[in-house]
Amino acid sequence: MKSFALFLVIICGMGGLGQKLKPKKRSNGEEIKFRTKTKDVCTMSISGDDEEMKLRIECKSQGMSYWCEFTGKPSVCRAFRNNPKIYWNQIAAELRKIPHACESTQVLKTTMCQKAPPEALMKQIAAGMEPEDVANQEKTVQKASTSMRGATQNGHGSENETEAMKLAREHCWESLHGFCSYIIGIFRG
Repeated sequence: MKSFALFLVIICGMGGLGQKLKPKKRSNGEEIKFRTKTKDVCTMSISGDDEEMKLRIECKSQGMSYWCEFTGKPSVCRAFRNNPKIYWNQIAAELRKIPHACESTQVLKTTMCQKAPPEALMKQIAAGMEPEDVANQEKTVQKASTSMRGATQNGHGSENETEAMKLAREHCWESLHGFCSYIIGIFRG
């Protein structure tokens, strides 16, 4: 089976030999760490495709943690398509200038895409805040309950559930982590 997958990769790679090579600069799955003006420690996670990009920002500040999510189509901006890394770095630079990364940032703008259509802008779609000790307790309880559920349902133990929870945290909204983890666990077997 592995040799068949390798064969497909080789064939697909050969298909582009006669074409002009242009490196595909993907930013998907990338994480950028930064600090706000008030020294909040934050992480930006990027996901999605050319149709719709999703940006999640998670920050920790003096016993509190907060998050927000943005969505948009930066790929309609030519400068973004040429170098998405610079685009995301410009967004991080703008967020460093403000005290709270999720407040008063309904729309994220960059200098490189100033003249792009409005759909190129990253618009805030969700946000939340909670005390850090409550967040840690909820995550511990949630991990324990999903591990137990996984062990009783399919007898595989918590290893598969931990991976499912990790994927759920990366790709689902925080309020849906348990549900997403359960669904991912089913498909991963």
